[in-house]
Amino acid sequence: MKYITFVVPCYNSEDYMKRCIDSLLLAGSDVEIIIVNDGSKDKTREIAEDYNVKYPDIIRVINKENGGHGSGVNVGLEQATGIYFKVVDSDDWLDQQALDQLMFKVRNFCQLKQKDNAFVIPDLFICNYVYDHLHEEIRHDISYKNALDEEKLCTWQDIGFFKPSQYLLMHSQIFRTSVLRESGVKLPEHTFYVDNIFAYQPLPYVKYLYYMNIDLYHYFIGRDDQSVNEDIMLKRIDQQIRVTEQMLTCVNLQVVKKKEPKLASYMCRYLSIIMSITNILLLMINSEESMLQKNKLWSQLKALDKGLYLKLKYTSMSGLTNMPGAIGRKLTISGYRVAQKLYKFN
Repeated sequence: MKYITFVVPCYNSEDYMKRCIDSLLLAGSDVEIIIVNDGSKDKTREIAEDYNVKYPDIIRVINKENGGHGSGVNVGLEQATGIYFKVVDSDDWLDQQALDQLMFKVRNFCQLKQKDNAFVIPDLFICNYVYDHLHEEIRHDISYKNALDEEKLCTWQDIGFFKPSQYLLMHSQIFRTSVLRESGVKLPEHTFYVDNIFAYQPLPYVKYLYYMNIDLYHYFIGRDDQSVNEDIMLKRIDQQIRVTEQMLTCVNLQVVKKKEPKLASYMCRYLSIIMSITNILLLMINSEESMLQKNKLWSQLKALDKGLYLKLKYTSMSGLTNMPGAIGRKLTISGYRVAQKLYKFN
């Protein structure tokens, strides 16, 4: 039995993938590591297959044509045999002590479930993550201790308020594999920023959560070609828009609100963050086309769900990024710069 499937999507990752994989191997034989080589043109395939030879009971390698990060996650989810599922990007890594603590809890829950099928186990483990500017020796920790009870099986009714910097990202989540499959989440190919869809769409299928106040995931910041590099985000604005559009349509928040009002409120605020980011990037481009794209996105939302449109435009953070005129644009971008310095997210 494999308790966790770790999926590592790789594209031209030869310079840093060993750090990632070595950190996962510390979990031992109770996990499987699926390395998805997404059509790399460097030595990624050779490195992955060397690991497979050394650790055949732990590591599997999938070689495929290039389809982007989301494609790698999709293939990994299709092939996963672990009870839980975790994506770890090839330039990131997990903390050894925190991983040991997570594995202890996962084993304990799963073993109790084996003995008594009626025993409830978490659908989602949540751990802290770290924005790690490794080369600058700067780190910024994201924890959830004010929003979630520590070491307690809880439901969405038990959650507190998540600050704008505290949203549940792929880095902080370990889903039950069956929950992901039930949710039908499928990430678009040849598209960056799809981790937001992964972190959002399955949430209504989660009944029980378990938060561990440990700094598990190190999110590396600092590569010039990194997808969160601002210049690259501006060049890939079409992909950011594609992700935003899918997030607006993949879950009916009115249905969620009837069953889990606190979850619906959280998901609405998450959408507000995504709309804010998309708005800000389009404002930075500041072309006639980008303004048309911004207006089109809001029009699509209005046609889809007028109530959600009004809420996001007039009573949430995304509304503050939609202020009219040159002064509104300047204030919006200035606010983004302040948040950028404060939270160091790129």
